[in-house]
Amino acid sequence: MVILALVLPTWAVLTYVNLARTRRETDGPPPPPRPRRSPARKAARAAGLACLAGGALHLYGLSYLPFLFPEDACWFNAGTKVTPDSSSALPVSLVCRGEEIVPWWVNPGLLVLAVTTVAATVTSVVLALRRAAGSR
Repeated sequence: MVILALVLPTWAVLTYVNLARTRRETDGPPPPPRPRRSPARKAARAAGLACLAGGALHLYGLSYLPFLFPEDACWFNAGTKVTPDSSSALPVSLVCRGEEIVPWWVNPGLLVLAVTTVAATVTSVVLALRRAAGSR
């Protein structure tokens, strides 16, 4: 028991310290720091994230729509076994017995993410062109 409680943890710590010291001696100086990201790259990353989030939100909204069996869409989402009154993919909508089934926040969320994607893409292009023109 003494071996498990004292000797093995001590041996593990000493081995880790020795490996860290050896690695530090053989690797040399640390690498130079990475250059900072430009504002154009940050805007492009924001555009990509907004586009990805918009796609995920749209897929979530589409999960409410009928595909193979239309009456099942109303059954699973509204609890009634009827054929939907109407459904559309954009704006995302499913109406069963006069009641909208898709959550109210899906379509405004899609709009906000689409506008963010377009604005961030335009911003990224403008900043990249401005930086390229300034470096000449």
